[in-house]
Amino acid sequence: MSAPDMQGRTAVITGGSRGIGLAIGQRLAAAGANVVLTSRDQDSADAAAAQIDGNAIGVAAHVAEDAAAQRCIDLTLEKFGSVDILVNNAGTNPAFGPLIDQDHARFAKIFDVNLWGPLMWTSCAVKAWMGAHGGVVVNTASIGGLSHAPLMGMYNATKAALIHVTKQLALELSPGIRVNAICPGVVRTKLAEVLWKEHEQGLSSAIPLGRIGEPVDVADAVLFLASDAASWITGQTLVMDGGQILGDATGYRAVFGG
Repeated sequence: MSAPDMQGRTAVITGGSRGIGLAIGQRLAAAGANVVLTSRDQDSADAAAAQIDGNAIGVAAHVAEDAAAQRCIDLTLEKFGSVDILVNNAGTNPAFGPLIDQDHARFAKIFDVNLWGPLMWTSCAVKAWMGAHGGVVVNTASIGGLSHAPLMGMYNATKAALIHVTKQLALELSPGIRVNAICPGVVRTKLAEVLWKEHEQGLSSAIPLGRIGEPVDVADAVLFLASDAASWITGQTLVMDGGQILGDATGYRAVFGG
């Protein structure tokens, strides 16, 4: 398969100043796309754009603020003339811990960022451009939205809801707009540090493919979903977790080797 050609297309990536979001921006730009990276402050957004080899700008925009989203979409259209790809990547987890220990402030923040944000940015992009011209939306969910884990209940609930919203949007926005979700496992990012930093070796041993993910692993999948190679794919959730969701591989290897 030849590398996707994204020349002439413009991608907006929320939460694009580091980690998965930045890697997605770099991959899309390398394929020829114009890239807009958002972050909560302009300095971080500018620093991220400077790491892109291609046409890229950074825009300060809090993912849960309607006016900030609209301003970013307007700036994108002014600068590049289209919004062909939207990657709803920004996420947060202020509610790490048991569900019964959460308060409403943390509940509201995590659902605002992880669920309302993607829905609202999609609405802005569709009404400003995609509704008339078509486009692609990719939402960053998680394998947590497909399973359960101690202390991750609130975060996983937002990702389960995002998977549902992805399918609903795919139906409502068809046929002109494709909407899919990615479901990464544990990836080497700052947001996920609590899951891997102190015990990476043991975690990697339990993953069938023997390692945690890297941001570029996710970026490659997003590039595929955003490209014409995925032109008959919508409403789907693409799991990329090294096989983690299959279960602990340590016991299997102890019995069967490998």
